[in-house]
Amino acid sequence: MAQISAADVSKLRKTTGAGMMDCKKALQEADGNFDKAIEIIRKKGQAIANKRADREASEGVVLAKVTEDGTYGAMITLNCETDFVAKNEDYINFASSILDLALSNKPADLDALKNVSFDGKTVGDKVIEQVGIIGEKLELAYFDKIEAAQVIAYIHPGNKLATLVGFSMKVDTQVGKDIAMQIAAMSPVAVDESSVSQDIIEKEKEIGKEQARAEGKPENMLDKIAEGKLKKFFKESTLLNQDFTKDSKKSVRQYLQEVNKDLKVTGFLRYNLNL
Repeated sequence: MAQISAADVSKLRKTTGAGMMDCKKALQEADGNFDKAIEIIRKKGQAIANKRADREASEGVVLAKVTEDGTYGAMITLNCETDFVAKNEDYINFASSILDLALSNKPADLDALKNVSFDGKTVGDKVIEQVGIIGEKLELAYFDKIEAAQVIAYIHPGNKLATLVGFSMKVDTQVGKDIAMQIAAMSPVAVDESSVSQDIIEKEKEIGKEQARAEGKPENMLDKIAEGKLKKFFKESTLLNQDFTKDSKKSVRQYLQEVNKDLKVTGFLRYNLNL
């Protein structure tokens, strides 16, 4: 059996992130062959991933970030099994590395992101490798992006909730943060009433009718009552019509018009890990 030096173990640990004992065992099993030891650690990760496939990965982090020019933003969710792991600095840094790759590669979707190269492997393989290191099921569960003249990212403290918002022109950072935090706090379903899907509109109308019917309202009044409830829904659940959280005397639309009458929100993303 080959002599395994502390330097070899340290080098393998630096390369893979695995624990000292795992690295030593892998090198012993590989008879000192460094590349084979890396493969052994990777296979261990796959074996643990297979064993824990039925476990629920409901904890984790949600991260969002924009490119230096501010015109492209990406958001990812990396799930794990326990909040203890989710708060680990190495885990958060690993998720941040994936997010940086998403920003630089601009993949089309989640599957494309999983196939992006990451230190000689794919992102998907690196996630599996981390399963072997951490010992919990990990899942890269979500990726989406926004492109606009200006994109602002916001991550709520704790890394469980993040937002991205796109604007039609460059905006002051504070203005962008105000809107990103509004989205985080008030969870709008769309930018305004015109961008609410017809499915949601029909569902809200039906809910309004059922509520009115349960209150004993006459059938010939149900459509009118439902339309009124729909208007209330638009005010409470569409971004531009919501009361501005920093000044409830004005709507978000009014706030933006005060900043610049031509300023528009082109789109937004919101992901909350706890919902």
